[in-house]
Amino acid sequence: MKFDKINNKGQAQIFENKFLESLTKGHPAVIWGMYIPILSYSLYYAYTTVGFSFLQIFGIFIGALFFWTFFEYLAHRYIFHYVTESSKLERIVYIFHGNHHHFPRDKQRLFMPPIPSLILATLLFGIQYLILGNYVFAFFPGFMIGYLLYASMHYLIHAMAPPFKFMKPLWDNHHLHHYKDEELGFGVSNTFWDRVFGTMFDVKKVKINKEKVKDLMFDK
Repeated sequence: MKFDKINNKGQAQIFENKFLESLTKGHPAVIWGMYIPILSYSLYYAYTTVGFSFLQIFGIFIGALFFWTFFEYLAHRYIFHYVTESSKLERIVYIFHGNHHHFPRDKQRLFMPPIPSLILATLLFGIQYLILGNYVFAFFPGFMIGYLLYASMHYLIHAMAPPFKFMKPLWDNHHLHHYKDEELGFGVSNTFWDRVFGTMFDVKKVKINKEKVKDLMFDK
């Protein structure tokens, strides 16, 4: 979904109804605060009730965290940038991700809002439980922490310059995804899968347009 003009002010209006519109916005602290108790209890349940050892939980958790990075890449590439001639599907894509490309400075829609997030998380937990059984109590927390880290990294990329030099390729990869080519640079929390599948920008050769990057950054 491409736009002739990126809006540097305001935010997209998703719904005319004010209540529904309020449900499309969220703050990072609220989302972290909402999930940490749930995920902590899930790990506690895996240890005390299911009977997994600490090492088992740690191994499953790390595996789920890594799996998230792959899920992130696939979702961003094939769902968030899904191309369709259906106006209904196009609107769904816009609600999930297109509005961010249209209004990249809208900091209220970088984390999935609380209610839609809980609904989707419940659905994912159910699917994972059907596949993994009791292993889900250690897997789901790792998967969701992966999401929270991804969303937080996305927030930081639009809020500040990279804090360390080694992180600059990650920042550049995402900025170029916004203003140069939406068919490249799908990794947000990392560039691993972009490198694996050949969708990484050649950040050593492509010159970054500082003015266009500035248009993507939040107002201080």
